[in-house]
Amino acid sequence: MAATAIPARAERIENEVAVFSALDKVTARISKFKVELNKTVTFGALSVTPRACYSSPATEEPKTDTFVEVDEKQLDGTEKRIFTGWMFAESPGIYGIEHPTYDVWLTECENPVHSTTAQGPGPGQPPADGDNATATAPPQNANNGLPQDYRRRVRR
Repeated sequence: MAATAIPARAERIENEVAVFSALDKVTARISKFKVELNKTVTFGALSVTPRACYSSPATEEPKTDTFVEVDEKQLDGTEKRIFTGWMFAESPGIYGIEHPTYDVWLTECENPVHSTTAQGPGPGQPPADGDNATATAPPQNANNGLPQDYRRRVRR
């Protein structure tokens, strides 16, 4: 009996609200605040704007992440972007904001909109239009037309 490969499926839930915790290091005050996607909430001199918030279903290993932009209000009234990127609730010490006065980290996502299943194409099937898994060749370089990732590196 031969085993057949089943394409991996990763289900994720899109949410409308990102929930953050924040620490004011001057007052030692910890706050929890909820922010709707594409809305901005101010914590001290920081403005936090989540753009996407995903979580995994209860039947899978917990994975909660958000794409967030954080701006700091400067003394002259202008805003300076201090963070743009993904935050992961499972690793707050690695992917949170560490500011001299404030720390901000993701704790969870709320208000699920719908879930999506991300799956690669099956064996021998080309990727469908609109799939993230597009068939592209690695970049070529000047070394014998070989893709850069596959060049053989020899120490001499």
